[in-house]
Amino acid sequence: MNFDHYVLDIPPHRKQFFLELLNLINDMYPEAVASMKYNMPTFSRGDGWIAIANQKHYISLYTCSAEHLEVFKKKYPKVKTGKGCINIQDRDDFPVIELATVIKSAMDKRYK
Repeated sequence: MNFDHYVLDIPPHRKQFFLELLNLINDMYPEAVASMKYNMPTFSRGDGWIAIANQKHYISLYTCSAEHLEVFKKKYPKVKTGKGCINIQDRDDFPVIELATVIKSAMDKRYK
């Protein structure tokens, strides 16, 4: 599956946020290598990477380590997170730009 097919399968009510997130990553790291690694849109730069997935009830933003989420989690403690991912549910309300710190941390730092 390629990016275009992946995006076509995203429900309409979630597609805009997903595309905004893709655009944010592309704007921040135009040199990043884009792939469908892990069967989801994945961007890598050196040792850093970030991936986005459309799940049944949310969009997940995957990073390589929990340390990349620390700033975001303090600002948005009610948004569900995992070890190295953020699960952005349809009811979560924050601007996509708030994920820039997570993206920067994941793309610029080596994971431990």
